[in-house]
Amino acid sequence: MSAKPKVVVLPSPPKLSREAATRFQRLASESIAVARRFSVALSGGSTPLALYRLLAEAPLREAIDWSRVHLFWGDERFVPLDHPDSNYGAAREAFVSRVPIPAENVHPIPTEVADPETAATQYEDTLRRFFSLSEGDIPRFDLVLLGLGPEGHTASLFPESAALDEHKRLVVATFVSKLAAWRVTLTPPVLSSARQVMFLVAGPDKAAVLRDVLEGPYDPHRLPAQLVRPPDGDLIWLVDEAAASLLSAGLKGS
Repeated sequence: MSAKPKVVVLPSPPKLSREAATRFQRLASESIAVARRFSVALSGGSTPLALYRLLAEAPLREAIDWSRVHLFWGDERFVPLDHPDSNYGAAREAFVSRVPIPAENVHPIPTEVADPETAATQYEDTLRRFFSLSEGDIPRFDLVLLGLGPEGHTASLFPESAALDEHKRLVVATFVSKLAAWRVTLTPPVLSSARQVMFLVAGPDKAAVLRDVLEGPYDPHRLPAQLVRPPDGDLIWLVDEAAASLLSAGLKGS
């Protein structure tokens, strides 16, 4: 049985970011205490950037043992890592370059290779080595951070894409027709295997799609975010009041 989503409504985007940062720090401390490391797949997009900046500031910067943190990415645009559109580049500027994390603990998707398929294959190899996976195993991140696109996509899982039906590979290259661009993304089984999945959703423009994802019929080819359903983990939606404006009262209190 999949985890029931827990929806936490915050009054504003800054409050949402602060809540996410606090949860990040707490989960990092718990994971490090038990397993001596904390593995997280970061999200791109604008909403997580405020969270990332908080992680680089006191008191959170000092509260996290960065030597035990390992950063991965849930998806990436197939652009150079120093490109303005790079998810890695945005996170590096916001916090990675500002915290004492060892360089070997930062694992960007290798977009400097010749083509997206090679990048996907190499990143899958990186995951297999880091998590010591056998054939058929799925990595289990301590935390996966995700956002929600206006049409229901998450990571780079877009409506009607072949990546939505991938059950064996850990990482795939996907061409997003409406953007005329290649992306590299973790697959649904990887995203759903985390100990905790945390969606960050803010703004009135997300209200309708958030309602559809959480309360509408299950139609993941139209709303790919519905595919993320951890069978053995926590599914948390941190949303601001504007994004939550169309949710039923019962779900807001979940």
